[in-house]
Amino acid sequence: MSKLSLGTRLFISHLLVMFVGLGSFIGLAKFSSPKMFIIRLEKLEQQGLFTVRSARTYLVKGFETAWNNSAFWSVIFGVSAAGGVSYLVSRRTIKPLNQMKEITQKLAQGHLEERMPDSNIPEWDQLGKSFNIMASSLQDVEQRRRELISDMSHELRTPLTIMRGYLEELANGSIEGSPDLYLNIVKETRRLERLIHDMQELSKAEAGYLSITLYPINILPLLTSLVDKFSDQIMEDGPIIKLECPTKLPPVLADSDRIEQILVNLIGNAICYTEKGSITVKVWQENKQVWIAIIDTGIGIKSEDLPYIFERFWRADKSRSRYSGGTGIGLAITRRLVELQGGKIEVESEVDKGSTFRFSLSIA
Repeated sequence: MSKLSLGTRLFISHLLVMFVGLGSFIGLAKFSSPKMFIIRLEKLEQQGLFTVRSARTYLVKGFETAWNNSAFWSVIFGVSAAGGVSYLVSRRTIKPLNQMKEITQKLAQGHLEERMPDSNIPEWDQLGKSFNIMASSLQDVEQRRRELISDMSHELRTPLTIMRGYLEELANGSIEGSPDLYLNIVKETRRLERLIHDMQELSKAEAGYLSITLYPINILPLLTSLVDKFSDQIMEDGPIIKLECPTKLPPVLADSDRIEQILVNLIGNAICYTEKGSITVKVWQENKQVWIAIIDTGIGIKSEDLPYIFERFWRADKSRSRYSGGTGIGLAITRRLVELQGGKIEVESEVDKGSTFRFSLSIA
């Protein structure tokens, strides 16, 4: 049986209610009224109370009495039958809504694995699927929240433990202060500052509080400056970083500070995961957009991990050291910064062959 829409089902249910009520009324009135009327006439004839001329009044009264009686019982039976049919149909139609109410209460109590069953009503089935998508999203957010608490606890605990150890040993005289010791404490302090800063940036980006000022800029000088800066920081046995950019490139509509933040993040990640080989910053024009790609020959990313690479607090390798793997906040901020400037960011990667992160900017 083909699925009927909710509107069709409600319409049919109303028709059923009307036809059951009307049919019951007409049926009982049609079959009972004549019999009652004849019985009334027979009684009058037996009593000799009327003649042909005087029969009109008694006939009318008899008919009215018969009709009123039959109409009364017809209405009683029709309302009862129609009410029963309407109750059954409406109960069946509203059942998914009651199920959703119960599941919503369970979700509120923390049972995030609850889902809506399939329905034979298309509208309810679509609503149920959307509800299940929302529930899955909530379950995923809750899982990420727990992972975040675990990751953040580890991130905070490690530098704090190191700093406390140094300070306790300095306090009880176990060690003496030295420039290297103080630099180590400063290093851990900066690590905490970086983590807190990333958290603040992500919070602002997701809430839409990041200031974005779009204006036409020439990105070539910015790219050249960043490539030179990173080249000076790479060790001699590290990867080679180079720029491939046309000499004539149209200005783009962007925020130069945010573009620099995006590039620093992407190039910095490429350097972290590329011990040898090359890192190429490639720029090209396509239709009404300028694309910037950071191409490395590093360790790459598994194909099953690519859909989640821009998710908050997500790392492809859970066992990777947090000193090298970070917390996954940077790429989430990067994606949001690109989107706030009207662009989009994509990634392609293959394990042991490298990764390509590219994002687009609109031409001014």
